[in-house]
Amino acid sequence: MTAVVAVLAALLVQFMLVNRLPLPAGGAPDLVLLAVVGAAMARGPAAGAALGFGAGLLVDLAPPTAHVAGLYAFVFALVGYLAGRGVGNRVVTVVLCVLLAPLLAAAVSGLLSDPRVTVTTLTQQVPVTVACTLVIAPVVVWLASRGTRERYAL
Repeated sequence: MTAVVAVLAALLVQFMLVNRLPLPAGGAPDLVLLAVVGAAMARGPAAGAALGFGAGLLVDLAPPTAHVAGLYAFVFALVGYLAGRGVGNRVVTVVLCVLLAPLLAAAVSGLLSDPRVTVTTLTQQVPVTVACTLVIAPVVVWLASRGTRERYAL
């Protein structure tokens, strides 16, 4: 239950505050992704995939949507599963998931011939988004994984 509350809180903060910040190159930290990663690392791959799918579906349906419905549901479900499985220690898992999510979203959008996915987006906006997300990752992952026992040793 705390994972769902953490993801909903991250979604509200993301849409009400973070997306309105004037950051360079149009990038912004992805709090919902970090909440899914933190909760998945604490609860395992099945819960991570289910929570990622639900969170991604909420992101897909929340206005303003400028992408194909189901894109973030797929991406967050896959990232939630990977975070739940763990890819090394906690730091490596978070960094890998933060790097994988925007690249996977861009790849799927490119496969669907989305005209907004350009080389400029991949070289300017994605690195800013990844850097901002990694800066705020320790706080959000810690908050999202509270209330459960540790699955991984540092």
